[in-house]
Amino acid sequence: MRLGVFGGSFDPPHVGHLLAASDACEELGLDRLFFVPAAAQPLKEGRQAAPPGHRLAMVHLAVDGDPRFSVAPDEIDREGLSYTVDTLAGFADRFPEAERYFLLGADAFAGLGQWRQPERIARLARLAVLQRRGDAAAPPPAGVPASAVVRLHTRRVDVSSTEIRERVGAGRPIRGFVSDAVADYIAAVGLYRQGKA
Repeated sequence: MRLGVFGGSFDPPHVGHLLAASDACEELGLDRLFFVPAAAQPLKEGRQAAPPGHRLAMVHLAVDGDPRFSVAPDEIDREGLSYTVDTLAGFADRFPEAERYFLLGADAFAGLGQWRQPERIARLARLAVLQRRGDAAAPPPAGVPASAVVRLHTRRVDVSSTEIRERVGAGRPIRGFVSDAVADYIAAVGLYRQGKA
């Protein structure tokens, strides 16, 4: 079994996340891909985010209906700061026989040396770096062998969670940036409006 783990804030999850996940499933031949919303990311402390429960609900809505995708609440259930090494250790315990891949963007990979136990992360799962064609490839950090890294060429999708939050705050539409179900949820709950997370 080939298993993918895709972590992030998903604040909110958007079409770029879904396309990257779909590309990874095809390129790596994944049987299943888990989206893992972070409770609180250590390198993003201090940034206001939508509450974890709302982000988890939006990820469920975003992936609903695609049998390749599942949602794992591991980091939100664990609470506190979300460390990838702990999450991947949990997946290794649950799926010891699986060939595991951890999906991360090129920017995140470039900063992997600042993460907790990057060498152990690379032992728990191969690092599938989502990289746009033509972008420079950052080398792996010290202690992470090149053989632990696979580079996936993804399409260029110019949409970001930051832009979506800003559009909502400014009262602009977000249909097409996120699934209709996620857009409806954001509107119903009142997320990202001025003065709210």
